Amino acid sequence: MRISSLAGARIAVAAAFFAQGFVFISLTTRLPRFLDRWGLDEVALSLLLLMMVLLAGVGSLVAERAAHRVGSAPMLRLGLGLMVVAVPTITLAPAVGFFVGGVALYGIALGLVDATSNMQAVDLEHRYGRPILPSSHGYWTTGGIIAAATALATGHLSPSVGAFVALVPAAIAFARFVPRVAAGADAAPGLMPTGDVVPGLTPTGGGTQSLRPAPDAAPIPWKPIWLVGAGLVVFYMVDTTASTWGPAYLARSFDAPGNLVALATFPYLVTSIIVRLGGGQLVTRFGVVPLLRIGAVVACGSLTLVALAPTWQVAVAGFTVLGAAVALVAPLSFSAAGRIAAGSASTAGSASTAGSAAKTAVDGGTEGSAPEPDRARTDAVIARFNQFNYVGALLGAVLTGFVGADNLRLGFALPAVLVLALVPLAPAFARGALNRR
Repeated sequence: MRISSLAGARIAVAAAFFAQGFVFISLTTRLPRFLDRWGLDEVALSLLLLMMVLLAGVGSLVAERAAHRVGSAPMLRLGLGLMVVAVPTITLAPAVGFFVGGVALYGIALGLVDATSNMQAVDLEHRYGRPILPSSHGYWTTGGIIAAATALATGHLSPSVGAFVALVPAAIAFARFVPRVAAGADAAPGLMPTGDVVPGLTPTGGGTQSLRPAPDAAPIPWKPIWLVGAGLVVFYMVDTTASTWGPAYLARSFDAPGNLVALATFPYLVTSIIVRLGGGQLVTRFGVVPLLRIGAVVACGSLTLVALAPTWQVAVAGFTVLGAAVALVAPLSFSAAGRIAAGSASTAGSASTAGSAAKTAVDGGTEGSAPEPDRARTDAVIARFNQFNYVGALLGAVLTGFVGADNLRLGFALPAVLVLALVPLAPAFARGALNRR
């Protein structure tokens, strides 16, 4: 499949993030309805979420292995296709067994789409040579906002209405994602021309290249990646706590009206999208470290407000501030991991690949584009890095439920303390920062 420009690829990647956010928030805002429908308590829901998160980890690992062979785009389409099956299975389930099976299938799809959409976005960011991860994740939030608004508008209807959500990933599965480089194909403007040697990859003969690193590639520097990953764990712990348990918290701790429990998620996503869409400019002006440290302190305060809220309206105010405070953590973490992986490879192979890098420059390409990274190396790092996502999700979705089994206020107090770990971890996110224009 041929992509006419980097802009076309960016639209496709944005659509994938949109679909992921739309489906995820559509399901989590309906959790209180599912709890009532199947008679599940907080502990049972925690176990169900544990299963989903573990299967998402499996999906991410499958994406890593398969991306080496077929590229990330086909695996992204597969993940979206599985969502098309999982969503109606969850929302229209005639028995609890079908519901659990649908959640399991969705978990695998979640991992596939998480890993491959970030692979695609990191690759595009390297090609542009400037930050685009914040805005890419912003489209995830846009999908979530629309899903939360839809949930608010249809809160009085049966949860089975949510089956229509499957139409979104079904449509986006056919988007023009960044393809795997294949010999003999025509290169699109701004993308790598095929048939040439990609730095850091080993030729296999016949003018083609394998997706394995070249023998002289530098070892992946996992220590700084682990530090950034710890920050991603903290973010997803907070994010999953808010998006998964927020609606249940309003419904059970305050007895908020059933059609308004999505307000735990909606304003959280609105403030998040505002910050993410302006994230590139914020990073340029203030820098990564100050933004993350200030956000961590504000997040601690907002979660404390949620945990101590006397009314559901005050809790909603806490969720609103929280969305802005942690909005940039995830995109900046994936961006940092991709830079660390690609940077170490380019440093090791800079002398041997100088000639081929010049050869692969595309006339009329995007101004300011960065040198081509080792795609296979970066994809592998991003897929493994994505596992930190699910560690945080386990802490947020599962641990919050167990700690708050008797009182969900205690469940929200835990991330209020742990989010402060972003203060010492913030410098790890600034390693190898891109030149910003």
